[in-house]
Order: sequence, then structure tokens, then C-alpha cells
Amino acid sequence: QVQLVESGGGLVQAGGSLRLSCAASGRTFSRNAMGWFRQAPGKEREFVAAIRRTGGSTLYADSVKGRFAISEDNAKNTVYLQMNSLKPEDTAVYYCAARDGVILTTMSYRYDYWGQGTQVTVSS
Repeated sequence: QVQLVESGGGLVQAGGSLRLSCAASGRTFSRNAMGWFRQAPGKEREFVAAIRRTGGSTLYADSVKGRFAISEDNAKNTVYLQMNSLKPEDTAVYYCAARDGVILTTMSYRYDYWGQGTQVTVSS
């Protein structure tokens, strides 16, 4: 099993920045892909970004491209989401996810493990 714990959420004004962290523990893995998703009230969960833990290839949703950056620290088994130029529409619960496969994907059902989520609120 893999456990994922997100942190770093909070309240920020529009135009501000936050950095989310996702600490992984449990079964050792080194070739998984990891991703961030978000879910706003009344909306479906949507893909934000993903990274292949070996090689560092990344994938972003168009809505966050150029504003968000996903990165990893393999020594700490931690993945980060740096969020800049935040907008009120970025308000959501942000979830970290991991998958055993190495292919980057935007499809939530392809991810095997999920964290509990961390709330991000952007005020206008």
C-alpha cells in the first residue's frame, strides 16, 4: 500500500502563490507517475498536473499551464505543486494521486492511490 498526505493548502488572495506538498510512504516505488487533481464544489474532479518520478516528464492542464509547476524530491518521496498567479477559479480541494504505471495520464481512474486532499481558497 501507498499512503499519500497532502499539505500546504490555505487561503490566499488572487495573484498570490501557494506550494502544495504530497508526502508518500508505504510500499517503495520509484517508477510511478504522480499527479494532482482538484475538485470544486458542485464540479467533477479535474486533472491539474502529473509527473513521471523517473525522468521528470510533466503534463499540465491547459488551465494551469504557465502558472503551476509540478516537481519532485525523490530523496524525500515528496511531490510538490507550486501555484502562482492564483485565481478565484482555482479554489478547490486539491488531491495528490499516484499510479503504478509510468505513463502520464489525465484520467483519474488510472490512478491507484489518493490522498485526503487539502483545501485551497483564492479570494478575489
